[in-house]
Amino acid sequence: MAGSSLVDDYDLYINGAWVAPDSGRYDVIDPATEAVIASAPDAGTAQVDQAIGAARTAFDTGPWPTATPEERSRCLQQLSDALLAHGDEIYALAQAEWGCTANERLIHVEGPAVMAGHAAELALEPAEAPMDAWGAAGTTLLRYEPLGVVAVMTPWNFPHTLNVMKVGAALAAGNTLVLKPSPLTPLAGLALARIIKEETDIPPGVVNVVTPTGLEASKILTLDPRVDMVSFTGSSSVGRDVMAAAAGTMKRVLLECGGKSACVLLDDVEVTDELLERLLFEGCTLHAGQACILNSRLVVPAVLHDEVVTRLADLARAVTIGNPADDGVDMGPLISRPHLERVEGFVRRAESDGAKVVTGGGRPVNRSSGFYFEPTVLTDTSADSYIAQEEVFGPVLTVLSYRGDDEAVAIANNSAYGLGGAVWGTDVDRAVGIARRIRTGQVSINGTIPGDAPFGGFKQSGIGREGGVMGLRSYMEPKAIGVPA
Repeated sequence: MAGSSLVDDYDLYINGAWVAPDSGRYDVIDPATEAVIASAPDAGTAQVDQAIGAARTAFDTGPWPTATPEERSRCLQQLSDALLAHGDEIYALAQAEWGCTANERLIHVEGPAVMAGHAAELALEPAEAPMDAWGAAGTTLLRYEPLGVVAVMTPWNFPHTLNVMKVGAALAAGNTLVLKPSPLTPLAGLALARIIKEETDIPPGVVNVVTPTGLEASKILTLDPRVDMVSFTGSSSVGRDVMAAAAGTMKRVLLECGGKSACVLLDDVEVTDELLERLLFEGCTLHAGQACILNSRLVVPAVLHDEVVTRLADLARAVTIGNPADDGVDMGPLISRPHLERVEGFVRRAESDGAKVVTGGGRPVNRSSGFYFEPTVLTDTSADSYIAQEEVFGPVLTVLSYRGDDEAVAIANNSAYGLGGAVWGTDVDRAVGIARRIRTGQVSINGTIPGDAPFGGFKQSGIGREGGVMGLRSYMEPKAIGVPA
C-alpha cells in the first residue's frame, strides 16, 4: 500500500473482505471543483444486515472481546503507526473529499493518528478493581465489560477524525462495530478499513464499513436488536431520530450533536490582532464554519463592540478562499451545493429579520465552480433572533453586544445547545467564574483548550461524553460483583 492513493473506488468492507455492493454505486464529489473523484459502493438493507451479523459473530465467538488488553493495545498502536505513516495520502484524501486546508491538517490528519495511539493506551486501563462499598459484608468488585456490537455513525465535516476517535474507543473497550460514514464522505471510512485490513492484526468482522445512501438501510443500525449501542455525531435533529429509534431495544446511545457556542470577551480584555485572528478562525473560518464546536456567537461588551466588529471585518475580507490543493488558501469550500444554498438562506433570512451584514454574505465572485461562501460577520441582531439561535454550519459569525457580566452569561446560556464556549479577559479568576456559569460541556479560558478531558454537550448538544477514560467507559457496561469476605 505504501505511497498509493487513498482516493479510490472501494467496495464495502464486511467480515474482513471487500464485498461488491448490491445497490450500485454513487459519485463522490470534490467540493472545491465539483469534479467526480471516485465512486462509492451503495449498500442495501441486506448488506447492512450482513455487516451487523459479521460484527455480532465476531463479538460472540471471535477473539477480540476475549483478547488481552495488551493484544488490543498492540493492534491499536499498529493502526496509529499506519495512520501516521500514511499522513500525506490521508491529507490528499482530506483535501479532495471534504475540503481540508493546510491550516487544518493537524486536526484532520496527524490528530487522528495520535487519537489511535491514545486508544492503545486506554486499552490497558484496568477493567476490574475493588471499590469502597458502604455496608458491604465482603468485597465489591467493579468491573467494566464491552457493550457488544456498536453502530458508529459519523458526519461529513471531520470524517477521518471522528471515524478514528469512535472506532478507537470502541475497539479499546473490546467491542466490535459497524461504521457508517456520511454518503458525502464515504471514502474516509473505506480508506480507514483498507488501512485496518492491510496494516493491522485486528481480526475479520471486528470492524465493518458500509456506505448506504438510503434511509432504510441506515435505520437498520438503530433498530436491529443485535446492535447494543449507537455512537452518533451529527445534527441534533437526526440525533433525536437516532435516540427514538434506539429506544425500541433500549440500545445505549452516545450522541454528540449541534452547537451554537458563545465566545465572551470581558471588558478588561486586550484586543490584539492575534486575538481577533483567533476569534475569526475559531468562530467563523475553521473548516469554512462546518464545525459543531465553532464559537459562532461573539458576545462583546458594548464599549468594545464597534472596534471589534470593524477590525474583525477587515480580517475577514483578507481571508483567501479557494481550492485546498492550492498554496496560500486560508479557507476551503462548503461540502455540497445544497449545504451552500442552506447557509446562504440563513444569511438572507437574517437580513430580512434586520441584521446587518458587515462583510461577506454571499458567494465569492471569482469562483465559477466549487461550493464557496465568504466569511460573514453579522451585527444588529438580538440574542433571541433566528440567526443567533440556529446552527448555521457555515462561515457566519454573529456579534452580540452586552452590558455587565450577568447579561453576558444570560446571552451565552440563551440557546437550545450547550457544547462549547470561550471566555477572554485579563482577570483570569473572573473569567473562570464566568465559565462556571455557562451551561456547556467545555469552556476555554484565554485560548486554553481543555486537555484529555471528556468531550460532549449539555441540552440538545448531546448525551454522553467521548475522550479519555470517561469516553472509554461510554463504550462499556459496569458490573458489580459481591465477593464474600
